Amino acid sequence: MKLTHECDLLVIGSGIAGQTAALSAAESGLRVVLAEKMATLGGSTVMSGGWFAFSGTDEQRQEGERDSAELFMRDMQEVGQHRNDPALLQAYLDDQHETYRWLKQHGVVFREIEISSGQSARRSHNSAIRDVMASLHEQFAAAGGITLSEHRATRLLTDDAGRVVGATLDAAGSDVEVCARHGVVLATGGFSRGTDLLRTFAPEQLNAIPFGGAGNTGDGLRMAWRLGADMADMSTVSGTYGSHPETGEVHELLTAYYMGAIIVNLNGRRFTDESQSYKTLGRAVLDEPEGLGIQIFDAKVRAKSHPGIPLKDMEAIADRGHLHEAATLDELAALVGVDAEQLSRTVEHYNAAIAAGSADEVGRESLCNGVGSLLPIDQAPFYAYPAKSLMTTTYCGVRVSPRSEVIDVDGGIIEGLYAIGEVTGGFHGAAYMTGTSLGKGAVFGLRVAQDAAARAARETLGAIA
Repeated sequence: MKLTHECDLLVIGSGIAGQTAALSAAESGLRVVLAEKMATLGGSTVMSGGWFAFSGTDEQRQEGERDSAELFMRDMQEVGQHRNDPALLQAYLDDQHETYRWLKQHGVVFREIEISSGQSARRSHNSAIRDVMASLHEQFAAAGGITLSEHRATRLLTDDAGRVVGATLDAAGSDVEVCARHGVVLATGGFSRGTDLLRTFAPEQLNAIPFGGAGNTGDGLRMAWRLGADMADMSTVSGTYGSHPETGEVHELLTAYYMGAIIVNLNGRRFTDESQSYKTLGRAVLDEPEGLGIQIFDAKVRAKSHPGIPLKDMEAIADRGHLHEAATLDELAALVGVDAEQLSRTVEHYNAAIAAGSADEVGRESLCNGVGSLLPIDQAPFYAYPAKSLMTTTYCGVRVSPRSEVIDVDGGIIEGLYAIGEVTGGFHGAAYMTGTSLGKGAVFGLRVAQDAAARAARETLGAIA
């Protein structure tokens, strides 16, 4: 027997985008159903490092960090190689402060700010993301929200005019129909676990380590595609460089190269500018022997470790046996199977270029995206971290308007259908800036919830009139 639910707004997917949209809409008085295909909530968000990118925040001011919306825009466009949709970027910047305040009002604590991939100022704000997501969901339940876990969305429902009015969900083999008066929101994530879609759009990325939420197989993309949705950025899929080959389900990503490390291949040679976005590095490392890039650094960089903070926690990585230490570069090379003679030459050339103030062999001039002075690798002990590209997120998908409306292949709006978070394309362009994934999930999650509440209010007023 087919079960039916009725609601004002159906949100499919419980990562930061879906959870933010669902909670905000529920607090506005809407009856909200949050559907999640997996048994546990949070999707890829709870497997992430917990970084949100915002500019002009209290934390930045307290640290004396100079940043602005204009600099933020420039960085996003440059890291995206100007392939981003400017309207989506502007929408993010217009709403970032409201989103930042909303998160803090809902209990989010930003415990550290840092500079990372694609940034020219410290605008990555770190949070204890699992705690954040658990708290947001508790608040959603308290606001009257309904959660349907282990309910996989399989098909969008439309009326005679083609408007999306709900979805069919599969719950252990039984169909459940959810009818939504004010729209359906796809927050289903990407397809980092979708081998068939990777084979179609980015076959080279099958060589990266699979990661991301186990449910990230592209369900939302397929459902929207079936209705004629347009796509954006499908040619820019890339893994993230910096994860040990034996990385499991625990988020392990080290960016020692933004602190002063270099990256070499098994031949002991550098092959790319380490200050670039780690998505760009993720593409470059796939062309190296065994798809491996070894981060090489010394005691000065090791001292920059920050326990408990993702991307910088070398203690945790050492505890897992993934960080190698040696008194000399020759000994280090032997530990990780790198050509020792060539590694010594590479480090010598790197140090000489720094001393001379000249461009090095790969054109590197800074630690990260034009910021930070390079450091010679000369203080024992020396360290090596073998790392590959990790397929965490795909950062492409359905094309959307700044209001998160899904756009069809003819440029029209698919009425009643919205998409937020990683299932969307057009925002990042060619590469990704740290913190803008969770950031855009929250920003556009709030936007779509506010629009749904406004639509409901207008329809109520119209009915009264």
